[in-house]
Amino acid sequence: MSTFFRFAAAVGVVAVLTSCTAAHDATPAAGTPAPGPAQTAATRSDTVPVARTDVPDTAQAHLIASRKKHDSVTFASTVAFGRRMAAKWPALPAPLPQSVLPAHRIVAFYGNPLSKRMGVLGEYPVDEMLAKLDTAVREWQQADPSTPVQPALQLIAVVAQGAPGKDGMYRLRMDTALIEKVYGWAKRKNALLFLDVQVGHSTMQQELPRLLPFLARPDVHLAMDAEFAMHYAHEGVVPGKKIGQFDAKDINWTSEQLRQLVSDKKIPPKVLVVHRWTKPMISNASQITLDPRVQIVMDMDGWGPPWMKFESFRDYIDLEPVQYTGIKLFFHNDVKHRDALLTPGEVLWLRPRPLYIQYQ
Repeated sequence: MSTFFRFAAAVGVVAVLTSCTAAHDATPAAGTPAPGPAQTAATRSDTVPVARTDVPDTAQAHLIASRKKHDSVTFASTVAFGRRMAAKWPALPAPLPQSVLPAHRIVAFYGNPLSKRMGVLGEYPVDEMLAKLDTAVREWQQADPSTPVQPALQLIAVVAQGAPGKDGMYRLRMDTALIEKVYGWAKRKNALLFLDVQVGHSTMQQELPRLLPFLARPDVHLAMDAEFAMHYAHEGVVPGKKIGQFDAKDINWTSEQLRQLVSDKKIPPKVLVVHRWTKPMISNASQITLDPRVQIVMDMDGWGPPWMKFESFRDYIDLEPVQYTGIKLFFHNDVKHRDALLTPGEVLWLRPRPLYIQYQ
């Protein structure tokens, strides 16, 4: 269930929602991937090997030894399903020169420096946080030496709120100084900066224009968080009390603005990350328009035990193919029930292989 907390901002102390803080209980709540179809009984106690198409047949997909039986059988189901779905994925536009994807894998740290509870980006002093990012980058590079890792910071630049505010939009915009500060941190590590937008009762049409000057920079990209997009909900619904939604038309409009920016400014293609962990969060996904100037990543958000994350990837990412895939890992919430955090080696068995890895 989404949690309200407070942080000090230049305009005062405001109530802010923290993303994806639901626990895996009897009733799914905001931030928790909804359970998929019932699983069959496991046949192995530790791992369920699954063949892979891009390595010799002797290689076997496996989880680390501490995983539970339910994790193993769901892992096997997800990997096998991803292989079967491979032929159904759309033909992707050939990447333009200087595109980040698919030549690189992005590893991003998410959050807001005004709060320790919104993610790793703001949880630690900046030097310690950047050192942790270095460690994560090394782990992914070691797990897949064939794909260079591109570090990134993802700043929640528009933060959903538990109160309507003066304009009734249930969101707080971060000021230019804060965005520039985090951009400076990214530059220290030759990292990308992603600006994450939680619109509340606002819209991308209202929030994107003020971010376009930042997005005109070649190393700044965009993310849309459907969880807190409430403009399809009844008036006055508080973000976090109900799971939000974007439609394909919202994503297409946003993508079109980025395409135009790329053409006008003659800058490299943009990456557009779309967070998703339930089917209704993105309506009409099959109608999302692809263009090589904007590389769309459907990011499997939401936290929970490994089996739940595998099911969510299968049911909400694989089942409705778009373009590139990503997964979000939670340093704290994913391990609440003594489950080890998913390792790069485990995640790399998912199909299509996630090229966007976000840590909160």
